[in-house]
Order: sequence, then structure tokens, then C-alpha cells
Amino acid sequence: MVTLNSADNALKTFYLEAVKDTLDNKSNPFLAKIEKTTKNVSGKSVKVAVKTAYNSGISAGTEEGALPTAGTNKYLIFETGLKNLYGTIEISDKAIRASANNEGAFVNLLNDEMQSLVENASYNFARMLFGNTKGVLTYATQIIGDKVLVDNPYALSEGMCVDAYGPDDALLEIGKVVASVDEDTNLVSFEGGLDNIADDAVFYMHGSKGNELTGLDSIFEDETLYGVDRNHRIMRPYNLSDVGAINEFVMQEAIDTIEKKSGSKINFIVCSWEVRRALMDYIKANQTTITTMELESGFKAMSFNGIPVVVDRFCPKDTMYLLNTNDFKLCQLCDWQWLEAEDGKILKQVPGKATYTATLVKYAELICERPYGQGRLQGIETVV
Repeated sequence: MVTLNSADNALKTFYLEAVKDTLDNKSNPFLAKIEKTTKNVSGKSVKVAVKTAYNSGISAGTEEGALPTAGTNKYLIFETGLKNLYGTIEISDKAIRASANNEGAFVNLLNDEMQSLVENASYNFARMLFGNTKGVLTYATQIIGDKVLVDNPYALSEGMCVDAYGPDDALLEIGKVVASVDEDTNLVSFEGGLDNIADDAVFYMHGSKGNELTGLDSIFEDETLYGVDRNHRIMRPYNLSDVGAINEFVMQEAIDTIEKKSGSKINFIVCSWEVRRALMDYIKANQTTITTMELESGFKAMSFNGIPVVVDRFCPKDTMYLLNTNDFKLCQLCDWQWLEAEDGKILKQVPGKATYTATLVKYAELICERPYGQGRLQGIETVV
């Protein structure tokens, strides 16, 4: 017979490991390439010592000459707080009782809830990888009737709960649910109408403003990174704007420049669908064979001189990132875990409601140990 205890045990013993593996290794090819580690985590913070200059005690000399004098390595200290990442499922008491004598029906119920949780968590975790700590989803540009014209409809999806702020950070609406998204027209509607949403609104995931991972946008755009300013050369990644038509020379020149200045080896390229089509057009026009490769995580990718070219829906439309994934670490206090009450239970009744919830949590932060070993190409002419 199905009970709350058996449901608790199923979530702990059967579903948790599968969820960990899916979110860490199968939800996003970039995330799958990043090492997950508990190193450098101290309390609620991450501290990483990054070498900026090497010991000077190396030389070539004569038999009778003086030996080199040893110097000391020089470091910058990256320090930032861990981010709180959550995912919640909800099961009604009615559903539990209806399937109490049918284990198959209850398994299907849990499967549906967990699949939804994994899909939503994968979506938002992948989005954070390309964002910044501010957590901006998209910007409104115009109100058209009862809909909002936004600059990036791919950051929103039906059923998503968002908060709307003004450009001055004044709260306009909290907990608005997205009713529809039209990627062809960039028009978005909300349940209950627009209320106070203005034509210059900024949208965030509900409750996430200022609390998200330090994604790629932060690594290339923020004035300071992990508490360190951009004065030191290792803090300045390669950035080429107004690229125009993409071609092999532009890409290889960027890769060569990055590797020459930093010693970093680019092993991963991420772009939008539109940029990938532009690159494919260039390759075809030059009568070169388009080759593909399969990544360890099971994802497939184009190959550029042996480097995988992966498409991500959250990569800006006219942008290509040239990355060394070995320079990235997802520093975490622990892997995904269920929040447990004092009695060890993970399914908890919602006060005043006939429903139970369970919440997954991870405390983590994305660290790039060598910002100048990464590159970004912007302003690429795209193919619709």
C-alpha cells in the first residue's frame, strides 16, 4: 500500500541519484563538461587562489655560475557567496489517496512530477550559465494591446512565474505567470493581464533577482568579478565585437590569440542556432565537409578543427563563445539533496492546503579560474 512514508523513501532512494545524474551530466552539454567539486568551499562562500605570476627560480647557467634565486608565486583571491538553487514538486493528498492501492498509478504520478522538476531545473540551470548574478530574463520594449514585446522570448516559457521591475529597480509585479510566448513575434502574454507591467519592464525569475549564478555574461561584462577588478590582465577575456560574416579565419585568429596570451586551450565552442547556420553556410560555400562529433555526455556537435561547436538556446543570437571548460568549476557545498524536516521527512504538508511538497536544493557557484583564457565573438551576421 502506498503511504507518505513509502513516497518519502522512493524520492530518497530511487529518484535522487537519477535526478543528480540528469541535472549534472545530461541536461546541458556545457554544464556536463564542467567539473563539480566541493573544494574551495568554506562555509557559505567560495574562495579560490588564482596564480597570476610564476616562481622566478628557473634559469639556464654555467657550471660555476650562481644558482637562480627562488621567487614566490603571486595570486589573486576570488571570493563569492554560494548561490541557493531550488526545485520543488507538489503532490495533492487526493492523488496520493486515489493511488494508495495502485502502486503503478503512484509510480506514474511520481514519474510525472519528477520529470517536470528535472525539465524545469535543467531549463533554468542552463539559462543561468549564460546569464549574470542579476538574473535578468528579458527586457520589455513595447506594450501591444494585452501583450508585451520582449527582446528575448526564448528566456520565457508558458507557466513560468516571473517578477517585473522597472529600469529603476522599482517592483512592478510579483509572481506573474506567463500565459503564452510567441517566438516568431516576440510577444508574451500573462495570466490575469498586464496589470502594472510597463513597456520598459525588466523580467526576472520569481524571487531570483540578484541571486543567480555568475554566468558567462558576468565573466565578460561585470566591472568586477568574484570581488576582483579588471585591472589585472588575467581578468580580461578576449572580446571581439561587430564580427560581421563568420568565417574560419575570424574564429581561428581568436583561438590563436587566446592561446598565445593565456596558454589556455579552447576546447568548447557555444553559439546560437542562427550563428551555427551562418557557420554551416560558410563551410558549404567553401566546399568543405561539415563534420560532427559525439561528446562524452551523449550530445552531438559540429566540429571546428576538432573543437565541438554546440548550440544553446540561451546563447545570444549573434554571439559565439570560445571556452576552455577546464578553467570552469561548479563549486558546491554538496550535490543535489532533498530538504529534510527534523523528523527526516522530505514530503511536507503545505500549511492550510491538502497538498504535500518536496524541495531539491544545491548550494553552488560557477567559478572561471582563468577569465583571460575565454573568448567571445559578437555582432555575427546570422542566418534566419
